[in-house]
Amino acid sequence: MSTLPEVQALLGEPRFNWSDPAPWIGLERELGIEFPADFREIVNAYGSIEINNQLYLNHPAVHLLHDLGTMIRRDLELWRDEDMAEFLPSPAGAKPGELMPVATATTGEAVFLRVPDGPSSPWRVVVQEFDSPAWTLYEMTFSEWLLAYLKGRDVTLCSRNRAPDGPFYEPLP
Repeated sequence: MSTLPEVQALLGEPRFNWSDPAPWIGLERELGIEFPADFREIVNAYGSIEINNQLYLNHPAVHLLHDLGTMIRRDLELWRDEDMAEFLPSPAGAKPGELMPVATATTGEAVFLRVPDGPSSPWRVVVQEFDSPAWTLYEMTFSEWLLAYLKGRDVTLCSRNRAPDGPFYEPLP
């Protein structure tokens, strides 16, 4: 079940609407994973954006100043450092059970997709609070987690105080 229409109802019409799979194919080959369809669908619709002056999502198109591949490579290096690795429930990476960084927040949180243990296992979301050793596993898909965030529910990031008039986004250059 697609949640893009629900995201659009809360966030507004997307303006990016990317359809070329090439950037995803290249990044997925490099990382050795295939991102979940709901994540790809939302990022293809909106591109690289900042939501509620807080949450950053990036698209893999390399011509963008804020592209997903650059962010992931940088964050994997950060989270694989032994001083940082202890703050996650499992290693950062693309192997089953590892955590792939996919979004960041101005308030210091990092959003990860937990790589499924097997082909029939679902992707899950882990949010790490950068200013503390705390992290939370959400037993939901990325789109379910994003919808909860946009609705102002507490999913570690909370948008109510950042978007009192409702969710909004701005494209990143």
